[in-house]
Amino acid sequence: MPVEGLTAWQAAGFLVCVAIATAAQSITGFALALILLGLTGLFELAPLPDVANVATVLSLASAAVALRAGAVRSLDRKMVQATVSGSVFGVGSGVILLAWLSANVLMVLRLLLGIVIVACAVIVLVRTKPLAQRSSNASFHGFGFLSGLLGGLFSASGPPLVYQFYRQPLSIEQVRDTLVATLAAGSLIRLAMVVPSGQFSVRALGLAVAAVPLAIGVTWWMKRHPPAWDRKAVLKIVCVLLVITGVGLVGPAVHSLFP
Repeated sequence: MPVEGLTAWQAAGFLVCVAIATAAQSITGFALALILLGLTGLFELAPLPDVANVATVLSLASAAVALRAGAVRSLDRKMVQATVSGSVFGVGSGVILLAWLSANVLMVLRLLLGIVIVACAVIVLVRTKPLAQRSSNASFHGFGFLSGLLGGLFSASGPPLVYQFYRQPLSIEQVRDTLVATLAAGSLIRLAMVVPSGQFSVRALGLAVAAVPLAIGVTWWMKRHPPAWDRKAVLKIVCVLLVITGVGLVGPAVHSLFP
């Protein structure tokens, strides 16, 4: 479908990026927003604020599929509440910073995105030992704020919470479902801030309308035809892709800012 301000090739390229990001998300459980933002930013297919808004919608669509009745019962509600209470302030700060950067220093925004992508790839690859005791509420508040800040800026709130949640002495099922619910809550908070403030453009809406059915279709296909790849190997491939994408964004931005 035609999308305001984008050529047919840009729109097609954007949907290819959506398919790649969704496939990676289906295998690894994270990185949809990071890959989508990284690839579209690298090839300059669409404005970063619009892509961040589309990534928010896609994250909510994924959460709606994942959080079924059984998943809701396994949630650690105290962990969700402690993290989301910190995310509210982080999302607000990130949305404000995104609006200022995109209006004043777009190249700094690209540089920041590249650095965040590389840092998140490194964080996810770092192996951490499970904690003997559950982290304090203050710790969840802090990680919630950092996650919300990245979510407000780029709709990429996952990596800090992946690092924090998977260290907790909980079952994998509890961690996974609690993580999905927390990220979905952050996405809702972000939408509640960007839509009333007029930061959700018609172009972002058009991209979201085109991307959501594709993302659902790719997710459906990947669940029924999972690739026979080792998950750790795929995780490394995805992180290498993130690093290459991040460096590709950082290089031109640095050259432009410091010629």
